[in-house]
Amino acid sequence: MPQINQLAENWYFASQLFWLALIFGAVFVVIGLGMYPKIEATVDARDRKVADDLAAAKAAHAAADHLEDQYRQQNDAARAAAQKAVQDAKDKAARDAEKRLAKIDAELGGKMAAAEADVAAARKSAMAEIESVAAEAAGDLVAKLSGVTVAATDAKAAVKAVLHG
Repeated sequence: MPQINQLAENWYFASQLFWLALIFGAVFVVIGLGMYPKIEATVDARDRKVADDLAAAKAAHAAADHLEDQYRQQNDAARAAAQKAVQDAKDKAARDAEKRLAKIDAELGGKMAAAEADVAAARKSAMAEIESVAAEAAGDLVAKLSGVTVAATDAKAAVKAVLHG
């Protein structure tokens, strides 16, 4: 091939290879020995930072879970204490109500007994009054109908016998 033959015949081809090798070596030294360690250090630092941040996030998550558990336990304990306090208040109110009802019941029982005694006394008085009025009316009736006068004690005895017997 003429193109390849031309390269072998020209003397400047060797100098181009020399400069290629020299430039490639210089680029390798600058990039490989100068820039690559810095880039690698930056990447390593970033990886360490990410790993540290992940570890801190996991620790914070674990701490948050622990705090949530504590909160729930405290909340449950407070709820149980509140329910116990409510139940104790209900029990105390029920006992107080029972005491008040018993006291009122005793007062009403006393008032009822007094009222029954008053009613019995009024009934007895009314019955005695009815007997005397009935005896008087029976005596007047017998006197008007038959013209015979009946003694008050006989009229009372007859009315008593009819009313009670």
